[in-house]
Amino acid sequence: MIKKRRGSTEVSVSFLDIISCGFGAIVLLLIIAPVGDPVALKEAEQGLQQIVRELTTELFDTRGEAVVLNDRLKSRKEQLSELEERVARLKAQLAAVDKQSNEIAQSRIVEEEQLRLALQVLTEEMERLAPQSSVSDQLVGGLPVDSEYIIFVIDTSGSMQMAAWRRLQKEMIHILDMYPAVKGIQVMNDMGQYMFGDTRRAWMKDTPQTRRRIIRELNSWAPFSNSSPVEGITKAIQTFYRKDRKISIYTLGDDFSGRSIRAVVKVVDDLNQAQRGKDRLVRVHAIGFPVHFVPGRTPSEAAIKFAALMRELSYSNGGTFIGLTGLEP
Repeated sequence: MIKKRRGSTEVSVSFLDIISCGFGAIVLLLIIAPVGDPVALKEAEQGLQQIVRELTTELFDTRGEAVVLNDRLKSRKEQLSELEERVARLKAQLAAVDKQSNEIAQSRIVEEEQLRLALQVLTEEMERLAPQSSVSDQLVGGLPVDSEYIIFVIDTSGSMQMAAWRRLQKEMIHILDMYPAVKGIQVMNDMGQYMFGDTRRAWMKDTPQTRRRIIRELNSWAPFSNSSPVEGITKAIQTFYRKDRKISIYTLGDDFSGRSIRAVVKVVDDLNQAQRGKDRLVRVHAIGFPVHFVPGRTPSEAAIKFAALMRELSYSNGGTFIGLTGLEP
């Protein structure tokens, strides 16, 4: 019987293990060990490191420039925002100026129309007062002087006191001279306040002493006035109007602060209770002082309204409106 030899098989397996280990060691050495020229590899490594440093430096520079550019961009945006706000403000100012210009233009048109109307009124009055070939004995300077009683309604406002008072005193003397003798005289301001409280609701007797007293009192007489003759005229008619009296009311002023001319005319028409024109028993005369008619300037609206009101009242109530051309006494 032949016995099998087991020793040769064990030797063969061991040999293969050794060969495998050796081959693996060689492969590992090949992987670990540098391949090629070490000097070249080192130089390549140094070159790569230099490139990395340069790129890093360039990156930092780029980032710094980006920060600077961002700051500049932010500053430009802020400047742009300020400019836009400024443009918006300028546009708003321009719109306001345009609006104001339009309002001034419209106001100028209205003022020119009012001035034209006032000039037309004055022209008509001048034509009305022009000398005629046959003048009645009852007219003096274009004013009817056939009345037996006269009432003065005087604007005592500040503008009259400061600019026209001396001329007003002269006109008062002139009007009194036109009436050598009347049955009664009364003086009140445009608000209906009597010059002499002791003559309230009564006529003053026409004497030289009374006339001198009136002119003398004008030097210091300055009661409150609202620059509207309406109250004085209506009070004069309501208090002194009688069918058997021939009365003339002389209104002396420079402006009218009321709202409606038509309303005032209607009130006086109702009080005077007569037909239009010469049939009115209470005549309403007026003298306008050009306090607000400054050469080179547009007259005030209140002055134009006064001229229009007194022209209508004078015409409707058998009187005359005279617009003075100067303030020199």
